[in-house]
Amino acid sequence: MARPSRYSPDFRARAIRLVGEARPDHETEWAAITSVAAKLGVSTETLRKWLRQAEVDGGQRPGTTTDESAELKRLRRENAELRRANEILKAASAFFGGGARPPRAEMIRFVDEHRDRFGVEPIVGVLRGTDAGFLSVSGYYAAKTRPPSARAVADAALCEQITVVHQANYDVYGVRKMHAALRRVGVDSGRDRVARLMRALGLHGVRRGRPKRTTIADSAAARPADLVRRQFAAGKPNQLWVCDMTYIRTWVGFCYLALVIDVYPRRLVGWALTTHLRTDLPLEALEMAIWARNERLDGLIHHSDAGSQYTAIRYTDALADVGALPSIGSVGDSYDNALAESTIGQIKAELIHRRGPWRTIEQLEYALFEYIDWWNHRRLHGEIGMRTPAEAEATHYAQTALLTEAGTQ
Repeated sequence: MARPSRYSPDFRARAIRLVGEARPDHETEWAAITSVAAKLGVSTETLRKWLRQAEVDGGQRPGTTTDESAELKRLRRENAELRRANEILKAASAFFGGGARPPRAEMIRFVDEHRDRFGVEPIVGVLRGTDAGFLSVSGYYAAKTRPPSARAVADAALCEQITVVHQANYDVYGVRKMHAALRRVGVDSGRDRVARLMRALGLHGVRRGRPKRTTIADSAAARPADLVRRQFAAGKPNQLWVCDMTYIRTWVGFCYLALVIDVYPRRLVGWALTTHLRTDLPLEALEMAIWARNERLDGLIHHSDAGSQYTAIRYTDALADVGALPSIGSVGDSYDNALAESTIGQIKAELIHRRGPWRTIEQLEYALFEYIDWWNHRRLHGEIGMRTPAEAEATHYAQTALLTEAGTQ
């Protein structure tokens, strides 16, 4: 997300006023701006933008006024809230299937499954607006803090046994073999119950010939156009970012890696590693990239696949906040995000497969931390002339500065 301004409105108004007072003592307005900016400790460009915005607000220059910008932000926020409410209603319709009011346990399960995406209060607020009998926020939290029932305790114990057996058998058992394996160790439980608990744990049998999917397209979500068209080239940093996620096996289960790659220098500007595939994963990587760049990213093209994490409201709002343009390739076509997939392949070939197996997620995270630092600062890349990403960026900015200086002489 964009960082809040550290300058108050009063400070900006004073700075603009000082420029006006200093103008008669300087040959040009730019000279007055430069003088005042140096005394106030702000950049010249920042003060110039404040002055131009004040002229727009005062009707002296065409453009969007501050009040109009605030109104646009308010309307965007309201639109985002309406889109979120619509997504909640769609998810509830698919989950409950219509008909009579669902049991309280089903309401709680729906909130549990969607709270990370929407939040508890928005879910309850939207659904209570359509059905006054839907549980309240306080009712939800009371249910979550209430002592578990005997069945829940028994299910938790069986879940631990299922997890142990599943991991002891290379994580390949489906319901039929898991049910038989449990019976062999003296656990007498129904097959349907085993299926329900395995589904809740996210465990399943091996699927031969089919790779694990890390992003699943949301057919109901609005999908931006493909602005890249497989042309993974950029003329400067922060012009095109490509993003993707992948899975990595560790001794304690799968974890998931999200990457943000700046195409021009081939720099890994953002990354995150978690044990889930929720929107928080790529959003954390995106926020790291935004923080690392520490500037507005107007016009930046953000390209990804059609995974639901990348089309989530929170993610697209984060892009909009910094002025980035979303771009999404077609569903199921790896060539539409080939550069990101190629980068992931390199990371796996150079680090994951060669240095594994990985005992813990923490061990893997630290290894990735060191590897990405090497990738950005010491690894030579043939695509950018056998330079490091850091060198490619430094050369670009040095050349830009020389051209700018030559243009002002």
